[in-house]
Amino acid sequence: MRVVTLNLWARHGSWNRRRQLLIDGLRDLDPDLVALQESVVTDDYDQVVDLLGPGYHVMHQEGGEADGTRASIASRWPLRETWQTRLDVTARVDPSEFAGWVGLAEVLVPELRPAPLLFVNHKPSFRLGHEHERELQAVRAARLVEEAVANRDIGHVIVAGDFDATPESASVRFWSGLQSLEGISVAYRDVWRWAHPNAPGHTFTPVNPLVRSGNWPLETGRRIDYLFVRCHGNGPTLRLLNCRQIFDHPVDGVWAGDHFGLMADLEAMP
Repeated sequence: MRVVTLNLWARHGSWNRRRQLLIDGLRDLDPDLVALQESVVTDDYDQVVDLLGPGYHVMHQEGGEADGTRASIASRWPLRETWQTRLDVTARVDPSEFAGWVGLAEVLVPELRPAPLLFVNHKPSFRLGHEHERELQAVRAARLVEEAVANRDIGHVIVAGDFDATPESASVRFWSGLQSLEGISVAYRDVWRWAHPNAPGHTFTPVNPLVRSGNWPLETGRRIDYLFVRCHGNGPTLRLLNCRQIFDHPVDGVWAGDHFGLMADLEAMP
């Protein structure tokens, strides 16, 4: 199965030109599972359906920002059950912003039946000084996952999203199984590091001129977008076939957005 995570940057910038690039790129990738951040859904427009086309089962973050910005999950296969929660872990988390949210979806993947796969879109706080919030949000999201695995017949878990934290941060180290937080620990395999252990893999970088021309004029470059596979027993429960960045270069001078996305091809272990 092919899994993608991408921050769409809403409809900012040269949206009409970006839109066509995203449509062409996403439909060429033909992903099975997609975690999107800064997707726009209003009463008369659904950016996810617009870009991916028909044939997907979609879950959207409830509420969102005033302009419809939110996070979304899309799956080629039916979603058996979905649930979501705000991650307003401290007073510094602004409830009017879409960040500070996690969504979970049970996906009925034919090759993995009868046990469903749990696909998670995690979008913690984005502000540079909010690592404390991101730590608490990671713990709360991970607890939800562990409760789902314990109470449901879940075979595999993939966590995706724009984490707004570098690999060295406590919140990402927690997901990676490198440290505990709040008295608990989990173990997930960082798919990019799994595939490219020596590559920095920056996904938010001034190489892309949209980064410094927006709200981040001092940005120096970070890897903040992730795909994770939950480990069980001796390692990750899915086998990695391929992982690469997507939308990481311009086409005819047009950049698809201010983030590079990630794509991974995964399969069940024999």
